[in-house]
Amino acid sequence: MSPRTPIPFALPPFSGWVRRLVLACTGVFIVQYILLAFAHDFYKAYFEAYLGLIPSLVLHGRIWQVLTYSFLHEGLMHLFGNMLVLWMVGSLMEMEWGSRRFLELYLFSVLGGALVTIAAAYAHLFGARPDIGVIGASGGALGLLMALAVVDGDREFTLLLAFIIPITMRVKYLVAIIVLGVFVATLIPSGDHVANFAHVGGLLFGFLYARFIPRRGLGFEASEKYYGIRNEWQRWKRRQAAKKFEVYMRKFERDVRFDDKGNYIPPEDDGPSKPNGSSGSKWVN
Repeated sequence: MSPRTPIPFALPPFSGWVRRLVLACTGVFIVQYILLAFAHDFYKAYFEAYLGLIPSLVLHGRIWQVLTYSFLHEGLMHLFGNMLVLWMVGSLMEMEWGSRRFLELYLFSVLGGALVTIAAAYAHLFGARPDIGVIGASGGALGLLMALAVVDGDREFTLLLAFIIPITMRVKYLVAIIVLGVFVATLIPSGDHVANFAHVGGLLFGFLYARFIPRRGLGFEASEKYYGIRNEWQRWKRRQAAKKFEVYMRKFERDVRFDDKGNYIPPEDDGPSKPNGSSGSKWVN
């Protein structure tokens, strides 16, 4: 990213994966609203229990919830706040990091929010319980902010305080305020602390991604590891086949040699001519 490039309070491009994510979250919220307004509350509750993050259900097979919970929201302001951050910060990062790496970071942060929530629920930290559900894209949105603060903390945001007063603040200070708020919210006694751990997880995994994941991303590294392992497996099979062929040829009193990579080593001379012909051709691999 270009260091210290101010981010004005303006509408960024609405395209790419940012647009897809925002529209997906908005569409799911409309479904939630329709179920609430025109159907029985049971259907809305079932819909949210099926796609939202409930730690006890995740460990009983609903693995998809570690990602799908980020598409559901409790109310209009909850949706608006998360989508605003996703749009403003996500568009910037998608333009400068590329669509694949941006999406990887976002989903990595969402997953991190889920994993920390599940761990906290089963550890019963600060009143967290496995039967309490969590919904919202806050973990992914905060992960984007944390990653931006790590790679370019001195970049400035121009915000509207209470949507009226413009203020300019560096990203690292904005994230520090958010981290402090999440920490305090997690510690304050309340009947429901689990959602805060999704925030903690998003911030933590956003930091880990920006700090330790190579610039080409997890997907590229995973593919490189896969092909490296596959190639090593192929080389091992080649060496094993070469050893078996050496043993086989010794039965016919023929000395056939291969190097440590399984490549055939031609003999320096053919020796006596073959009994079935006078050809002096060399061994070929």
